[in-house]
Amino acid sequence: MYQILKREQLTENVVLMEVAAPVVARKCLPGQFIILRVNENGERIPLTIAGYDREKGTVTIIFQIVGKTTKLLSELKEGDSIRDFVGPLGKPSHVEGLKRVAVIGGGLGCAIAYPQAKALFENGADVTMIAGFRSESFVILEKEMRASSTRLFMMSDDGSYGEKGFVTTKLEELLKAGETFDAVIAIGPLIMMKFVSQLTKKYNVKTIVSMNPIMIDGTGMCGGCRLTVDGKTQFACVDGPDFDGHLVDFDEAIRRSRMYAGKERQAMENHVCRLEGLNRG
Repeated sequence: MYQILKREQLTENVVLMEVAAPVVARKCLPGQFIILRVNENGERIPLTIAGYDREKGTVTIIFQIVGKTTKLLSELKEGDSIRDFVGPLGKPSHVEGLKRVAVIGGGLGCAIAYPQAKALFENGADVTMIAGFRSESFVILEKEMRASSTRLFMMSDDGSYGEKGFVTTKLEELLKAGETFDAVIAIGPLIMMKFVSQLTKKYNVKTIVSMNPIMIDGTGMCGGCRLTVDGKTQFACVDGPDFDGHLVDFDEAIRRSRMYAGKERQAMENHVCRLEGLNRG
């Protein structure tokens, strides 16, 4: 069992938890993930490691309440425990040799982009961070991102916070102005990463994306997290989660991400009904 030492509600649907997991904390690196089960009968879900403290033996996760399991997880309080917390899994991000980098975070993807920016910044890189949100009410981790980058641009779709526009709006503005980067790291919704990759391909800028498809065992055995990269099948759990954004078949990944949307919605609705005592069977 893995005790929750800290729980913080970042927005209405986004929760941060600091979990006592000394074995994971001792070995994890930015870009890796864990797989957890809330209880003995729960499903396995992957969550990217948003932070860690080796001395305290803690790992930080940040998640959005989008389905039954994340809803169950969000209902736990400080002092409660998570049944399983396995990791670190996946390959860590490679930050060595990168001197000038643009790190792009979209929405909840900022929770994954932030530790990568932090590792690069602490490694001496010049880090330009662009964080995009739908509106002001969805903003998370601004203070942390600002402390882990040379400069931070905050973007919102509706203009309610920072500059109005998408992350690609600011990135293209910088590239058009002649700014150069050793790499662009983009993390967020699939559609965002697709358009970032399309943009950087025009400017011939190396682009790394973090893929988080449907995943079950996290060891490459189930095949649920398969992707097509450069025409070949890859598995996000063991070959990634970082991939060359110019080689990923995003259209296929988007189609696969929607496969179980109906079942996920039904499971969430049934869970909420039970909580309210309205389950109709």
